[in-house]
Amino acid sequence: MKFTAKGIEALKVETKRYIVWKENGGGLGIRITPNGKKSFVFMYRFKGKPRMMTLGMLPKTTLADAGVLHSAAKKLLEDGIDPGAKKQGIKKADKEADTMAMLIDTFIEWAKKNKRSWAEDERILKKDVEPVLGKLKVKDVKKKDILALIDSIVARNSLIMANRTLACIRKMLNFAVERDIIESSPCYGVKLPAKEKQRDRVLTQAEIINFWYGLDNENVQITKEVKIALRLLLVTAQRKGEILNAAWSEFDLEGGWWTIPKEKAKNELSHRVPLSNMAIELLKGLQPLTGAYKYLFPSRDNKEAHLTEWVLSGAINKNFEHIVVAEKFTPHDLRRTAASHMTSMGISRLVVSKILNHAERGITAVYDRHSYDNEKRHALDSWGNQLSQMLKR
Repeated sequence: MKFTAKGIEALKVETKRYIVWKENGGGLGIRITPNGKKSFVFMYRFKGKPRMMTLGMLPKTTLADAGVLHSAAKKLLEDGIDPGAKKQGIKKADKEADTMAMLIDTFIEWAKKNKRSWAEDERILKKDVEPVLGKLKVKDVKKKDILALIDSIVARNSLIMANRTLACIRKMLNFAVERDIIESSPCYGVKLPAKEKQRDRVLTQAEIINFWYGLDNENVQITKEVKIALRLLLVTAQRKGEILNAAWSEFDLEGGWWTIPKEKAKNELSHRVPLSNMAIELLKGLQPLTGAYKYLFPSRDNKEAHLTEWVLSGAINKNFEHIVVAEKFTPHDLRRTAASHMTSMGISRLVVSKILNHAERGITAVYDRHSYDNEKRHALDSWGNQLSQMLKR
């Protein structure tokens, strides 16, 4: 028959499946099943053997669409390619294509070996990304999907977390591009939803006292280990990630040293931290709790892993009203507080920078090989003594 829209619509359902062929259609036909489904098909020969492939189902595939698909299939035949086999190969590849959930698992395994912040990445991706995008094929994720996810995080008033989530997704999808999982990232052109201001929060002496003793408030729900971690931030002025990732093997409590290996330091430089009496006292109080494990602060669920950074932020946020500090603060503010108070005591910014293990640039970084161990010890001992005086009751 001649194929027209009205003619195709008028084709009746019969008890058995049948095919109507287009007049002079070069093998193009319509298959009608007993349940009323109609599909465009193409009958052809490849290497002498008869074959049939489905081009598409009505009404999704129109008569015009079928004409285009039919022409493309015939072109493949002319080039010596079996169009049906090619279509099946595409379907198989699509079926086996990575989902976002699969990519997340692959990325986390890579991050464990290459990123110090892998645990935080895992938390973000498992909490907010996988439940929403996990079932999608990576190749099918569009910019609008990313924007909808980020907008949902903004809607719950978590602007900074929205920034962190976008940064994590962008890193993961760039990883997918590098691994040839996708050709380009849908994050391209997506801007951070919130502008972040550089913080300058420093706790006053009164706030330090309230923070320290506020952790022991009977209404505060924070484990002993996390309380010690928060206090170590203030006492040692080291990064929260380096404290939570610290292993007992890195400490010499008798000699009063903590050596952070370069693979754990943010600037990838090994760092020796002198331990004041106050720091040693905190660590000795921690030993009965976690001394049998690798890490100072092992995860509650997996003792072979350490606590993630969000645990410290969460502890402060959930218990802030009981800690009785006038203005909200973050774990990083405790490190900044220690540095600021040390400079106010007359300790040079250079020595404080050495304690903080900031990366150096320029000619100084090349020629200044002095370890500053003595200067750092004097500074942290002085800060420890100052803290002890503040906290005397």
